[in-house]
Amino acid sequence: MSHAYTRREAALFLGAAALFPVAARAARAGDARSMIVHKSATCGCCGGWSSRMRDAGFVVEEINEPDMKAIKAKFGVPEKMASCHTAELDGYVIEGHVPAAAIERLLKERPKAIGLAAPGMPMGSPGMEMGEPETYTLYLFDASGAGEFGRWLGDKPA
Repeated sequence: MSHAYTRREAALFLGAAALFPVAARAARAGDARSMIVHKSATCGCCGGWSSRMRDAGFVVEEINEPDMKAIKAKFGVPEKMASCHTAELDGYVIEGHVPAAAIERLLKERPKAIGLAAPGMPMGSPGMEMGEPETYTLYLFDASGAGEFGRWLGDKPA
């Protein structure tokens, strides 16, 4: 059965979506595997990371931001944890080139934290596959600091 919306119903829906853009995006995406990636328009590795997340089954919406420093401050990313892009996912912040398997673990374990970070831009991490891969550390962070969440080489635990 189909329903044709009246002009009034359509206007009410569009008005609500404008007032609640985050809720509208979440409803459009549909589940906890949906993320919003805030990135610079000029950063190619951010798009590479988004592509790896899509390959892992996440629904990714990218937003080009004029001021990434402001985005990181808005989401509570400590300066020492910063990387090039910041993602929102199911109540967590994902900072930088975090592998999909680590995100899966985060969502399964649901620790009390602001988010998960791969500080800097580790060579060999998802989206940074050029050059010789390096071992890097992922950090779980909150307002009081950060703790190790694991060591990685590329997209695999080290």
